[in-house]
Amino acid sequence: MTEETRWLDADQQRSWRGLVIGMTLLLDRLDADLRQAYDLSLAEYEMLVRLSESDGVLRMAQLASSMGHSRSRVTHTIARMEKAGLVERRTSQTDGRGVDALLTDKGMELLRTAAPLHVTGVRENLVDLCDAGDFAALGRVMNTVADHLVVDSPECDIAR
Repeated sequence: MTEETRWLDADQQRSWRGLVIGMTLLLDRLDADLRQAYDLSLAEYEMLVRLSESDGVLRMAQLASSMGHSRSRVTHTIARMEKAGLVERRTSQTDGRGVDALLTDKGMELLRTAAPLHVTGVRENLVDLCDAGDFAALGRVMNTVADHLVVDSPECDIAR
């Protein structure tokens, strides 16, 4: 079945390009700030956050799903973090089949130290540039996008 392409109009194209370049620059800035100050990538920081919000332990598969990353990507990142002493891996104590990632004291301390820099970067480069209504609308839009796409993502079993 052939359908006619629904091209973006000029305003939609401008908004789309603004979203793409804005997100690219924002994520690059937040990553660079963390790397420069703490030798920590944005992805590593987000993994520390997810672990801290889950009482310091998550199955590797849950960690991958929560971030929308592949399991192999999370495995490689956790391996680097484990070498740095930020996390540990162990066989899941709930069923013995899966692998858990555990936040170490060193990882929690780094998270506590890095969090103010990260939050300041998010505020200065996004939150404080928008009025509250626009920021709330952005959150609703991106949650709708995430909800729509998570169903089709082989890496995310959150909705399943």
